[in-house]
Amino acid sequence: MVVDTGVLLAALDRADPRHGPARAVLDDPASGHLFVPAPVLNELDHFMRKRAIADRWLTFCEDVEEGRYLLHPLTPASLLEAARLQAKYQDLRLGFVDAVVFLTCVELGERTIATLDRRHFSVLRTPEGQALEIVPG
Repeated sequence: MVVDTGVLLAALDRADPRHGPARAVLDDPASGHLFVPAPVLNELDHFMRKRAIADRWLTFCEDVEEGRYLLHPLTPASLLEAARLQAKYQDLRLGFVDAVVFLTCVELGERTIATLDRRHFSVLRTPEGQALEIVPG
């Protein structure tokens, strides 16, 4: 499963009203590997500092080092593809990180995404015309 910033943030922030559902998705063994696209790291760090939970950043990084999350790199080709996707969905005002998260799903053949952003991800379609399964429900 590919993991977006919002789910990670909610799972790491015990004060977030969506903490429980986000934590449940990430802790579910049925979720399989948890892929985190590299640009999500910048966004996650930014929002954690904004919420004054920067101490949880270290916990997250330790989880990455232990293999709980698998980082997915940004390549020059995926950078360009993300920009093309943003142009294609310009009316949706799709941000760069969301474009990369979606393209990571496509690249890995993952059809499930852990996100709280239904506005963007419910609209996007794979090259085969398929919608992603969005969790938590």
